[in-house]
Amino acid sequence: MTTAAPADALRRGPEPRAAYPVFSAISTRWMDNDVYGHVNNVVYYSFFDTAVNGLLVAAGVLDIHAGAVIGLVVETQCSYFAPIAFPQAVTAGVRVARIGSSSVRYEIGLFADDAAASAASGHFVHVYVDRATRRPVPLPPALKARLQAWIPSSSRPLA
Repeated sequence: MTTAAPADALRRGPEPRAAYPVFSAISTRWMDNDVYGHVNNVVYYSFFDTAVNGLLVAAGVLDIHAGAVIGLVVETQCSYFAPIAFPQAVTAGVRVARIGSSSVRYEIGLFADDAAASAASGHFVHVYVDRATRRPVPLPPALKARLQAWIPSSSRPLA
């Protein structure tokens, strides 16, 4: 018996930059290339983490060294559409797809140089926890407000 996959489990195609409300520039490095001449697949996950956490730190809603609340990655996925290779510049588009009481689903598109369509896209889920106990905690208000700003306007409920 065959059953249909959930809608969010289906592989999406490349997306335009307009699908993302916030962006982060990332440099590729010589060591990112593999023997096939393009950025190795595992590096894309590093790009995701760098983009999201860099934006949160820059917004002042994440203190990676002394904050009481930290985000732990509990799920991740990536689809690849076109190669990226050193020395190309990468722009990561970031959006928030879902905000829970203690979790957030981020969706990221990676764009090589000035490409209009993403070379890769994926997601990861952070569960926010108390730094000391590692138990889930409600999202701090400032963090939640910043995350709501990263929900694409086409996905926001009408007031």
